[in-house]
Amino acid sequence: MTQQEKLLFKEEGFLVIEPFLSQKEVQYYSEIYNDFLNNKFDNSELRSDLSGANDQSKEFITQIMLPSKVHPILLNQPMHEKATEIAKCLMGDDMVLDFDMLINKPPNTNKQTPWHQDAAYWIDLPDKRALSLWFAIDEATLNNGCMWYAPKSHLQPLKKHFQPIGGGPLQSKGIEQDSIATPLQPGSCVIHQGHTLHYSRGNTTNQNRRAFILNFRPKKMVELERAQGFDHSGKRKVRTED
Repeated sequence: MTQQEKLLFKEEGFLVIEPFLSQKEVQYYSEIYNDFLNNKFDNSELRSDLSGANDQSKEFITQIMLPSKVHPILLNQPMHEKATEIAKCLMGDDMVLDFDMLINKPPNTNKQTPWHQDAAYWIDLPDKRALSLWFAIDEATLNNGCMWYAPKSHLQPLKKHFQPIGGGPLQSKGIEQDSIATPLQPGSCVIHQGHTLHYSRGNTTNQNRRAFILNFRPKKMVELERAQGFDHSGKRKVRTED
C-alpha cells in the first residue's frame, strides 16, 4: 500500500481499494456465498435476520457468522490471505483474523442497516486497534445498500447505541449529509476502523447485495476475547463510552 493510502485510512477512518479480487476469484466467492445462502452448509446456528423484522416469512438482511469456521478452506483462499496482508500493513504485524461474516440484502427488501460503530458490539479491550474489510461480491450501489461512512468519526469516543424493543441491530445517530458513500464494483473492498460510524440504505433493486466481511485485531486481543468466552458467534452486547 502507498503511504498516502495509509495516511488516508488513519485520518479518515476508511479506505476504498479497487480492484482487490480478480473476476475469477469473485466468481469463486459468489458460488461459495450462494452455497451458504442456500443452506448447503450447516449454518443454522450462525444465521439470522439482522434487520430484526417481525415478519418470519423471509429474511430482510441475512447475516451468517463465521463462514470460515464452517468451511475452513476459505482461510487459505485469496480473500483471507490478501486481507491479512492489508491488515498487517495498516495496523501492525500482530493483526490476525478475529472473525468473518456474510451479510446479504436480498432483492426489494428495502431495510437499512442503521448508523452504528462496530465497536459497540464488542467487549472493551485495552488495545483498540481493529479494522474490517468489506468485500463486494455484487456491485454495491446507492440503491442496493453500499456503505456510507462518517469521516474522522473513529477519532471520537464511542457513541451511545441502543437496540429497539424486540431486537434488531444496534443503532446510533448519523446522517448522510455528513458522510461519504462508497459504491463498489464486484471484487473491490472498503476498509474501516472499529470506531468508524457507518450505515447502508436498503436494497430496492431486483438483485442481491452480497458482502463478505473480514475483521482483524491484535492477536493478544483475540486471545483475550476468547478467554472471556467472546467468539462473535452472534451474541451481542451493547457497550458505550462517555
